[in-house]
Amino acid sequence: MLSEHEQDRTYLLLFKSGDEVIRELTRFARETGITAAHFTAIGAFSEATLAYYDWETKSYQDIPVRAQVEALMVAGDIALQEDSPMIHAHAVVSNPDGSTRGGHLRHAIVRPALELVLRESPRYLQRNFDPESGLALIDLNVIAGHRPFRKLRRKAG
Repeated sequence: MLSEHEQDRTYLLLFKSGDEVIRELTRFARETGITAAHFTAIGAFSEATLAYYDWETKSYQDIPVRAQVEALMVAGDIALQEDSPMIHAHAVVSNPDGSTRGGHLRHAIVRPALELVLRESPRYLQRNFDPESGLALIDLNVIAGHRPFRKLRRKAG
């Protein structure tokens, strides 16, 4: 743990070669009882599967990355879905020539390392199925904590 202030805990997770990011992060969340958090990471992968969400078909289209790449940015959150922690992450990776690929992070094998900073929220977050998008989205109506979250509203015009 890097810090702890008034129910706000920050962790540094160091992944090593061969670790599968989503599986290990899910295990960590279960073991520590984390129900709400956000995280960022940098490092490298020997392979990854990114994905693009196709609005028309309401399904993810895999983007396989079968080469050593730099993980320029991994960002995401953890919330509960049906009483289990669910990782929602996106990543941008760089090929050896500097070109990039990005999308929803479905799978990634670390090589040689990934440094992930996770900040736990003192509030409980829950994902529920949204029929319009076909996705499990964070439901602002199911939040417990000291202060309610406020929905951002766009100004008309």
